Amino acid sequence: MSELRISSIETRGVPGKKRYAMVIDLRRCIGCDACMVACKAEFDVPLGVFRTWVPYKVIGKYPTVRKMFLPRLCNHCDDPPCVRSCPVGATYKVDDGGFVLQHYDRCIGCKACMASCPYNARFMLPKHRTYTDITRVVDKCTFCHHRVTQGLVPACVQTCIGRSRIFGDMNDPSSEVAYLVNTMPTQVLRPEEGTKPHVFYIGADRNHTEIGRKIYDPQSAIELERDVYNRNHS
Repeated sequence: MSELRISSIETRGVPGKKRYAMVIDLRRCIGCDACMVACKAEFDVPLGVFRTWVPYKVIGKYPTVRKMFLPRLCNHCDDPPCVRSCPVGATYKVDDGGFVLQHYDRCIGCKACMASCPYNARFMLPKHRTYTDITRVVDKCTFCHHRVTQGLVPACVQTCIGRSRIFGDMNDPSSEVAYLVNTMPTQVLRPEEGTKPHVFYIGADRNHTEIGRKIYDPQSAIELERDVYNRNHS
């Protein structure tokens, strides 16, 4: 397994190289959170932080309303800004597979990668953990690298009861993920960032994809919320 320090090297379509990606079909997601539970069990993810999470918005107008779920995780970008921003080479990209991973023994907890990630996909591990002494460093989704290299799918994909998560090699034209991305109208989050993410959504509405990230709100919306808060707490 070789590491790519120049994060902009593309792995899509490179002969002999795998490029793993995930398609999330929002038409099938029921918001059961089984993926979150499976991920926490697989990695001993502490309370209060998540490798994958499923925020939702209530959309529509009464009486025609519904919940729109938007499963989130690291996007394992082809041009990951977290790799560029890490001052000690703790974050790196795997040549074959395209995984963006962490060297925990190198991480100094400076949070530069957290600040540079446009998907809010990284978090600090707390001091106290149950089964491991890996603490006080940055962590995130790894696409279950340890499972995939053994021929298994990620834990969240394995447990999804609606089969809304599909995982596979984008460089294999016969794979289901390649077929879906090539034949279905798919969306990625924050395409304007130029990160070339490899988590694709079917049925995502751009007007409702920025769930739980107030920093993405227009300044006018932020000021309006601040005014309402100040009026109610003055």
